[in-house]
Amino acid sequence: MFKKILIANRGEIACRVIRACREMKIDTIAVYSDADKEALHVRMADEAYHIGPAASSESYLRGEKIIEIAKRSGADAIHPGYGFLSENAEFVRQTAKAGIVFIGPPPEAMEAMGGKISARKIAIEAGVPVVPGTTEPLKSYEDAKETAARFGYPVMLKASAGGGGKGMRLVEAESGLKSALETAQSEALASFGDDAVYIEKAIVRPRHIEIQVFSDSHGNHVHLGERECSIQRRHQKVIEECPSPINSAEMRAEMGACAVQVASAVNYVGAGTVEFLVSDLDRSFYFLEMNTRLQVEHPVTELVTGIDLVREQINVAAGAKLSFTQEDVRWDGHAIECRIYAEDPENNFLPSPGKITRLKIPQGPGVRDDGGVYQGSEVSIYYDPMISKFAVHGRDREAAIGIMQRALAEYEIGGIKTTLPFFREVARDVEFIEGKLDTGFISRFNERRQHAEIKHDVADMAIIGASLAFKNKSVTGGKNEVVPSRWVMAGRVAQLSGR
Repeated sequence: MFKKILIANRGEIACRVIRACREMKIDTIAVYSDADKEALHVRMADEAYHIGPAASSESYLRGEKIIEIAKRSGADAIHPGYGFLSENAEFVRQTAKAGIVFIGPPPEAMEAMGGKISARKIAIEAGVPVVPGTTEPLKSYEDAKETAARFGYPVMLKASAGGGGKGMRLVEAESGLKSALETAQSEALASFGDDAVYIEKAIVRPRHIEIQVFSDSHGNHVHLGERECSIQRRHQKVIEECPSPINSAEMRAEMGACAVQVASAVNYVGAGTVEFLVSDLDRSFYFLEMNTRLQVEHPVTELVTGIDLVREQINVAAGAKLSFTQEDVRWDGHAIECRIYAEDPENNFLPSPGKITRLKIPQGPGVRDDGGVYQGSEVSIYYDPMISKFAVHGRDREAAIGIMQRALAEYEIGGIKTTLPFFREVARDVEFIEGKLDTGFISRFNERRQHAEIKHDVADMAIIGASLAFKNKSVTGGKNEVVPSRWVMAGRVAQLSGR
């Protein structure tokens, strides 16, 4: 087993890995930029080394510097967390060359699944259903036009490289195809240095459901069930659940078998996630992509299965076999995770950096908070503004939602805007409670919310107007007194709102 692990990351995931290492009696090494000198992961680690300026390109993305620190500090292995260098095949090769173990899949598997087009080809060869679409990058607008016409609108343009919603555009009709293609290619080139874009048939009201897979270097591949990740903003997940509200044991087994086929096809090792789009109409599912790393939403799988994925990552990287077989995996209860961000949900979820002046984390049965901050922490403008992964676990979905509502009401973060108010409202939303989830959930939720606000405003105006009218009548005492103009306005608006 490893004696020292360097965590090539920051924030809540670095803290999560440090906690797992501490339980396994493994020393930890943190790295930090100028902006993270006082960060929680730096305080928690056994050793910490400065790695460069605040910009990630000059610090957390400097693979050669990280390897140098790992060698100097005597680290046996490097855990990349997620983001930054976690899916960089060249970094994995350089780590191996330096005689240090990378806690993650081999570079060949990363490269095979790193491009969405190559991943689609592998899935097709493995007999896994994929969304109808191209297996080669679009060559021109004419190529895109012909392909879209063949599949039928709506279609989705997608960048072959990268993720996070970059280079993705939904096209409803041919009139919007040319500008969408140009925008997708431009965004893909700027984000990933590759303007390759392909086209898929858009699934109407899709659910985003993913399967957690785990493999070891001895040829064992298993799945740990699904996570429902349909609630997204800007194509990025904000609420995740395990299990999915719609999944049956049969559907889980079928999707799980497909995910294992994909992992086996690329000789995968470690934790990975195979993502699917699921039609909300007929429950048909299609391979989307594979993420060759640990996912942000891994706590919900841990809560339901009782398997520590980070500990398992470390053991597998050290050469051990998986500690469980497919028959050993059980799903107990229901878990829901909210990604607590320093973002302003009232302003299109724009980042809200600043100092956390108050922090009260909820306690009690069924509550877990994987945080990366403390009271007094500074949320930097340089990195992803995630504060914590807040998760709850109950005997069933109804119980989990009850715990979620209670705990969110107790959660307090002061000094900055956060997504907490948004989650409190979602937790009481009728569609959410009924499990009516798809990737358009937030748009519909905002529409319902705005409609409710208009109704409340109109009701308030009517009450004020009625009060004024009553006051006027009590003063004049006459039968033909003039009604105040504000009451007339409020009454008229109230009439309009009832249409």
